[in-house]
Amino acid sequence: MKTDVLIVGSGIAGLAFAIKLAEKKPKIHITLVTKADRFESNTKYAQGGIAGVMDSVQDDFENHINDTLKAGKGFSNIQTVRMVVEKAPERLNELIEWGTPFDKTPDGNWDYGLEGGHSVARILHYKDQTGLALEKALLQQLKRFKNIHFYTELFAAELQVKNNRCIGARFLDLNKQSFSIQSKITFLATGGSGQVFSKTTNPLIATGDGLAMASRVGAAISNMAFYQFHPTALAVEECNPVFLITEALRGFGAHLINSKGERFLFKNLPAGELATRDVISEAIFREMQDSNTDCVWLDCRHIDPKALQNHFPNIIQQCKQQHIDLFNEPIPVAPAAHYQCGGIKVNHQGKTTINNLYANGECAATGLHGANRLASNSLLEALVFAHEAAVTIAKEIESVKTPEPEVLTEKNQSKKPAPTSVKIYHLKSKLQQLMYRFYLNKSLKQPLEPFGAEIDCLFSKINDMSSHYSESIPLWELKNMAETSRHIIDDTLYE
Repeated sequence: MKTDVLIVGSGIAGLAFAIKLAEKKPKIHITLVTKADRFESNTKYAQGGIAGVMDSVQDDFENHINDTLKAGKGFSNIQTVRMVVEKAPERLNELIEWGTPFDKTPDGNWDYGLEGGHSVARILHYKDQTGLALEKALLQQLKRFKNIHFYTELFAAELQVKNNRCIGARFLDLNKQSFSIQSKITFLATGGSGQVFSKTTNPLIATGDGLAMASRVGAAISNMAFYQFHPTALAVEECNPVFLITEALRGFGAHLINSKGERFLFKNLPAGELATRDVISEAIFREMQDSNTDCVWLDCRHIDPKALQNHFPNIIQQCKQQHIDLFNEPIPVAPAAHYQCGGIKVNHQGKTTINNLYANGECAATGLHGANRLASNSLLEALVFAHEAAVTIAKEIESVKTPEPEVLTEKNQSKKPAPTSVKIYHLKSKLQQLMYRFYLNKSLKQPLEPFGAEIDCLFSKINDMSSHYSESIPLWELKNMAETSRHIIDDTLYE
């Protein structure tokens, strides 16, 4: 296949870019590919909302900038932060025009939410299912454009690069058939990598595919030491993914308590439940260790039941399915891997260090988040960079040469059949447990050096399996998870 622009990923980062570019260049051929169905992405699971200064009376850009920089612990790029924050109102108004149903108060004003790290309430949201509402609105908009061609259930295995220029990607379908899509521009919007940890809020598809593909062809990767855990994931049983209890619930007044019913955060955190995610996660890990428990609890019993029902119907329903009545008992919670703050290094237009290769969303490292993402900044980041990339590509696409056709080489010659799911699951489980222990040790300030040797050993076993067995989508995902894990550990140990 040939196309002008190839987009890999169907969350907000990919969909917003496709819509923006199609608006500007209605005659170019845009191909959008996702490895699951068109609804499955990290965007779909975003509960809290999207941050932005929409009320210049109660808030201003400098407040949002300072909150972001403070959360990022000095590792954010100030120019990136300023660009994203100052462009937020225009991008959010576009989302509203596209039909996103953000909640309003009875008097018709925006019902702003408050989350940890924000000095004022500035979160636009749709109840506790903002991501799903966004995804629906963007997919509806996508139908307006006949030059966007959407393909599902195709797995991107490898980027095709010649002389530091990306010319497309190679894909596998569900029948393990391989084919390439040649493109002038390739745009990665492949999401995060939470599945490298045994406990994560990310869907099963979040295996670091885009980052691993880009890394293998030499693209610069940065800030992978900064992986954010969300402090309050539902802790009821071993499951993957775990259900996220949105930070907005703490902003609404819920308290974190220990087994004695104490609000333990105030021992070291003056902001308590409204501190940033990283320090709350560390405090919870410490409390769990000190009290020898496998969770803490989120207490909503003092909050008005009608207000809870109105704002958090999905959380109430999810808890009910686990036989938890949050109106009368606290919710067991524990930290879980949530957001990849680093990724494929890009500039302000989303360009990577490989020519004609762009990245956006969670797979990209824009410089916005630094060491710790401020809550509800990620959806905003994806929108702003989608716009900036679309403006740049619309100007440059005519001058980009069409790549020469690639001849695919047979990948499975003289190899054993693809490994069984049991073999892959065994290595995958070991990797996930290793990475969760690594993060736990990091949070508790315990030695990390042994993990370098452990990941090297696992990495070797996974590469050995890849070289001796025929390729399959689960094997590629495992290889991508290992590649991502090495970046996380190496960046942490040798930063």
